[in-house]
Amino acid sequence: MVNNAGITRDRMLFNMSDEEWDAVIAVHLRGHFLLTRNAAAYWRDKAKDAEGGSVFGRLVNTSSEAGLVGPVGQANYAAAKAGITALTLSAARALGRYGVCANVICPRARTAMTADVFGAAPDVEAGQIDPLSPQHVVSLVQFLASPAAAEVNGQVFIVYGPQVTLVSPPHMERRFSADGTSWDPTELTATLRDYFAGRDPEQSFSATDLMRQ
Repeated sequence: MVNNAGITRDRMLFNMSDEEWDAVIAVHLRGHFLLTRNAAAYWRDKAKDAEGGSVFGRLVNTSSEAGLVGPVGQANYAAAKAGITALTLSAARALGRYGVCANVICPRARTAMTADVFGAAPDVEAGQIDPLSPQHVVSLVQFLASPAAAEVNGQVFIVYGPQVTLVSPPHMERRFSADGTSWDPTELTATLRDYFAGRDPEQSFSATDLMRQ
């Protein structure tokens, strides 16, 4: 199963209406949830009667780097895409025992939804590459939906042109431990204040470096 439905209702956070938020969450996150849940139920039921309790199942959900970066003006879209990634990771952990592999793709591609951003497809001469051609995404989806991807589960991929990038999970930057059994509020304030003093404001959990690659 491949889930790929999406819309945008871009607006600055302070101007975003309830309707603009709800519409994007409904199409992206709720849409992915409904089909993922129904497919999960189907695969689980089939696995009950299958030899060894395992079936062939593949789930490919479409997220976006927006869910890792949090673009300005796309709070609804970013939240929905982050939710899709988490939904898929949960599905991978729950369904792996039944032989189902669930993975996430974050495509940079020219589609009807992104036409206003990327424009029309260019005339590509022989030997040239259109990095935004959806065909690059198709090649990855074909692999993830195939038997060859039996050991690929719970992964996040970025697709851009002829490049497929495997994204690693977040790492722990620093652990702050109290001297005693709990933090004194004053000491915690001083510790965190000093740690972040002079820090580049662009250095946050937002994975902005992905967009530069």
